[in-house]
Amino acid sequence: MPTLTHHAPFTAETPLFEVLRDPRGHEVVSRHLPGLVGSAILHTLHSYPVGLVVETEAGLADDPHTQRIILSDIASIDRSLPAPQPAPERLVTPSEDYERAEVRVGSARAQWTESVPVYGRFELRLDGPSHGNPFRDVELRAQIDGPDGSVSVPGFYDGAGVFRLRYMPAGEGTFSFLTSSNARSLDGVAGSFEATAPAPGAHGPVRVAETFHFAHADGTRYRPIGTTSYAWIHQGDELEQQTLASLEAGPFNKMRMCVFPKSYLFNENEPPLYPFEGSPDAGFDFQRPSTAFWAHLERRVEQLGALGIEADLILFHAYDRWGFSTMDPVADDRYVRYAVARLASFANVWWSLANEYDLLFAKTTDDWERFARIVQGDDPVGHLLSIHNCRDFYDYSRPWVTHASIQRRDIYKTSEMTTEWRERWAKPVVIDECAYEGDIDQGWGNITGEEMTRRFWEGAVRGGYVGHGETYVHPDDILWWAKGGALRGSSPERIRFLRRILEEGPDLLEPSPLDWDIPRAGVDGEYYLYYFGFNQPTYRRFLLDPAFAYTVDVIDTWQMTVTRLDGTYAGRFTIPLPGRQYIAVRLQVAS
Repeated sequence: MPTLTHHAPFTAETPLFEVLRDPRGHEVVSRHLPGLVGSAILHTLHSYPVGLVVETEAGLADDPHTQRIILSDIASIDRSLPAPQPAPERLVTPSEDYERAEVRVGSARAQWTESVPVYGRFELRLDGPSHGNPFRDVELRAQIDGPDGSVSVPGFYDGAGVFRLRYMPAGEGTFSFLTSSNARSLDGVAGSFEATAPAPGAHGPVRVAETFHFAHADGTRYRPIGTTSYAWIHQGDELEQQTLASLEAGPFNKMRMCVFPKSYLFNENEPPLYPFEGSPDAGFDFQRPSTAFWAHLERRVEQLGALGIEADLILFHAYDRWGFSTMDPVADDRYVRYAVARLASFANVWWSLANEYDLLFAKTTDDWERFARIVQGDDPVGHLLSIHNCRDFYDYSRPWVTHASIQRRDIYKTSEMTTEWRERWAKPVVIDECAYEGDIDQGWGNITGEEMTRRFWEGAVRGGYVGHGETYVHPDDILWWAKGGALRGSSPERIRFLRRILEEGPDLLEPSPLDWDIPRAGVDGEYYLYYFGFNQPTYRRFLLDPAFAYTVDVIDTWQMTVTRLDGTYAGRFTIPLPGRQYIAVRLQVAS
């Protein structure tokens, strides 16, 4: 937490989130209103004045005396003084004496993958020591040398004396490895493996391409058509299998998902597994990851990969009742290293440092920058890496940020801002949260399928990538955005139609400036895609280079129809339009 100086005193008009992000304010609210701090609706109250929240708290309705005491305690906080901090965990450097001197160097039983396809997963297994706490006390790395050079790869402890180290080769050839560790039996283990041709359909991790776009490592174009289901891996096998079936039948090729479980509206169930050993009642041991949980997460990421879906893994979020969002820096860093060591070898992983980073009040910019350095230093694949906002954008111009991961900041305008954001950061713009199709009471979760579809089209022709989510009320609180399950909205099929239109077009579609009233994308002289959105013209005049003649398709993006007009058009011409909303026009140079 940064030092708080030169801040005005808290008053009854101070927003609740401002009080809660000061540890002293958080302590006062927790002491008087523990049920509120642990409530699933807490974040819906963040923007309201703390006095109004206290006044309307059910348990205090007839107790104005206690209300006054709470507000007095909050007002008495001296914000000119730095907030006291709890004693953090002390960093323990792995000791060279972890194993006795008589243990022979490199004596651990070793097994490894002798042949792996490019973009597949090499794994070295070492059966080694288990005394003490190997998660904390043992460091394992390997130097891997191959046709393209040398990389340092971290390993991890997987419980029961088993250590693993994984690597994704990006090119064919012979690779050799040599381990280093403070545990003598794990140190100096050497071997080699062959990387063979990629498996059919394997294109490798996604990279930034042509500044604003994406392609797989082998050059295959990738257009993110994303969705969000934050806590889908925390719901148990039956519902998780239904989610996978919905994804297999759906149009999406990217899934935003949390590592940690979520505590929020419609997210009040306890998960079957937790990322650390322990329980909600007994507490969690942040020094001991739960290997059963991490194996479960890996299996789900692998299943997404088999469906051609990128797993956009969110490492931190604030919607928490278990203490995962308020671990101290040593525990945070150890967790990030463990996640990267286990998952960086999966080709379909993206890293998102946080969902709504600015709601994690105890973390500073220095923390996020440190996490980014850890990810970059321990991920030899170099997966995509970003961070997601609530109120305030992160500085997406930072060199480590590969793409802007956007949540809307204006109630209405989101996709329309793509042009400005591209110019500001000169990076791909991924609007991961443009609001959700649904019917809950929150404004971010009750737009129509028509509006969700419009935002997808608007973002696409402006050169960005918009993400989907669904929040329809369900009797068992199974909302796609939270838990997955079945897709119920009207937008996914229209998004599939947009994906088809984009895939039929040029490999690279860039915004192509035209008039002030309509966005257009294309390749000059070859292809243009115009989108009229919520406008409803009955005709449109065009003026293009007369050297090119075009076929004209009128596309109803809602009815999902394509109507080819007779003949070809060149120079100045007028075409009839149906006078309905959500119409697009496609011009393709006549052969």
